[in-house]
Amino acid sequence: MFADSAKIIIKSGKGGDGHVSFRREKYVPNGGPDGGDGGHGGNLIFQVDEGLNTLTDFRHRRKYAAENGEDGKKRNCHGKNGEDLIVKVPAGTIIRDAESDRVIADMSGENKHQIILKGGRGGLGNQHFATATMQAPKYAQPGQPGIELEVRLELKVIADVGLVGFPNVGKSTLLSRVTNARPKIANYHFTTLNPNLGVVDLEGTGGFVIADIPGLIEGASKGVGLGHAFLKHIERTRVMIHMVDAASVEGRDPVADIYAINQELENYNPELLKKPQVIAANKTDAIYDESESAIPILKEEFESQGIRVFPISAVSGQGLKELLYYVNELLSGMDDTPIVYEQEFFPETVMLQEEAYTVEYSEEDDVYVVEGPKIEKMLGYTNIDSEKGFLFFQKFLREQGILEDLEKAGISEGDTVRMYGLEFDYYK
Repeated sequence: MFADSAKIIIKSGKGGDGHVSFRREKYVPNGGPDGGDGGHGGNLIFQVDEGLNTLTDFRHRRKYAAENGEDGKKRNCHGKNGEDLIVKVPAGTIIRDAESDRVIADMSGENKHQIILKGGRGGLGNQHFATATMQAPKYAQPGQPGIELEVRLELKVIADVGLVGFPNVGKSTLLSRVTNARPKIANYHFTTLNPNLGVVDLEGTGGFVIADIPGLIEGASKGVGLGHAFLKHIERTRVMIHMVDAASVEGRDPVADIYAINQELENYNPELLKKPQVIAANKTDAIYDESESAIPILKEEFESQGIRVFPISAVSGQGLKELLYYVNELLSGMDDTPIVYEQEFFPETVMLQEEAYTVEYSEEDDVYVVEGPKIEKMLGYTNIDSEKGFLFFQKFLREQGILEDLEKAGISEGDTVRMYGLEFDYYK
């Protein structure tokens, strides 16, 4: 089965922790701090690989993580930066946040290489915290954590023209005749299980890319049959060719078929009906009695609506040249800028949410409780037992706006503040 969607977990590298150490050299008593900085975590990058055309590889691997940065070392040695991880995807892949379904990136057009998750910054070593009054700081900064995110990959093929129609009307035969594509062809429904792409070369023109979208049926937009899985591939196309069986070999009504497919397109995305349409009335080679031909009915019904009807035979090649040159003419008068989806979700906001904190008053314990990842991390690398460390922590609370929030919550001098396992009295 053609793989055009996948869910994976991606993670950027954590920054290495800063190091706490002091110079210990012969004849140098009480040496100063020389703890090195941690290395930056690796970035998680998506890159287009022109050799790929499905997302099959992502069905065998669930998690992708960049390398963490190394911790800092003594003697001012900087930790090694983590290696970036490059995830290769086919052109046309859209990366969405799995929870909100908002677009993070569209790997189409000029966007061939994009950093999706930035690695965490490395923490500063204790050498950075030395001052005239605190010459031997016993704490260092931890590395910034990486960002972990579940994303949904969705492949929308990039083609100028979408070839749509009910099953078994000859789309694969047409594609194999006018392009270099070689789809499997057989006389039963749903032979085509994946969108086939081919390049149409027309003398005197630049040609165009055409995609055979698997056979649609009524109810496709609601998930009936295989249509729902492939309707998304029509969204990037600029022109649609409706292919119908003009000979009614299976007893189908070609006019009703076109209206049925247009209804499915509208149900899926009303914008699709704004695209120019052309009707390819196929299987003229199987029409033995002109009085039974559906072509006059098709022309009368649709050409009054501005939709051209071309009688063709995908088997013999009759009428294909006229059809293809007309489609090329339509394309030449349209904006050829590829359809690229704008970014709607910014992974950095995940970090901001994770870094949030809460300030609440507990009536039961008569204490003000402050909690949050940034508080917990700060407590993890600050020596609260030392006077200098406590002053450093107070500065952090003030700069982060936590003291201001405590005052807004109604705290008074002498009230107790609790932060995880730490309790202290509040004084300005």
